Amino acid sequence: MKIGLIIIGDEILSGKRQDKHLVKFIELLAARGMSLDWAQYLGDDREHLIAQLKLAFASGDLVFCCGGIGATPDDHTRQAAAAALGRELSLHPQARELIWQRISEMAQEKGETADPDQPDTLRRLEMGMFPAGAEIIPNAFNRIPGFSVGTVYFAPGFPVMAHPMMEWVLDQRHADLHRALGRLELSMIVQSTMESMLTPLMETVEAEFPGIKVFSLPSVDHPEWGRHIELGVKGDAAQLDAAYAALKQGVLQTGASIGTELVR
Repeated sequence: MKIGLIIIGDEILSGKRQDKHLVKFIELLAARGMSLDWAQYLGDDREHLIAQLKLAFASGDLVFCCGGIGATPDDHTRQAAAAALGRELSLHPQARELIWQRISEMAQEKGETADPDQPDTLRRLEMGMFPAGAEIIPNAFNRIPGFSVGTVYFAPGFPVMAHPMMEWVLDQRHADLHRALGRLELSMIVQSTMESMLTPLMETVEAEFPGIKVFSLPSVDHPEWGRHIELGVKGDAAQLDAAYAALKQGVLQTGASIGTELVR
């Protein structure tokens, strides 16, 4: 199962808000021996959201979506998810109860009594309108839940809400995907050569070790290493050492110099 992240909101694409979800999700995955396979940034365009969510639902991937599940006119995620699935939106009973608890608490804080028929109450309850058959994701911050269908999970755009919900999903729904923590990649700082000179070696190592990916990250102005290439391997832990040894030997045979070696 691959793991994806969809971040939704015009405010991200316009630069009004800085995305805080990508880095955090990668961190949460890494703490569980997992890694992110893909990510998307999408605007608040319902038709485009429908098209992309259809792909997410059909992929079989574990996908986390942040943003757009409120009840204002610029929130389209709930409706797009329902359309992508070909299902109706309906008020989830448990979501209704949680939202009503929140409404009651807020009214009590003001010394008032919550009115179930008040227009503002009805608008708030719309946040519990999910695609038929959806399950809820608890929200420890303010009770108002997210939802999931299959392995696609939806949370608010607010990091203070979304990040604990991400953790809950990873631990409560997908603990079977957790892996023992250990070295995920080995790399070296290579100098006095170019990527084109290393490409045949990279291809050879990947062919010899099918569970390994070889990566190359060039830099021209690093404050410590100057012009260099970070060359390394990642993937199957059982093959990591042998693949790295083969890569290192190959680099030395090209006449390039190796500086710092890195373990992550």
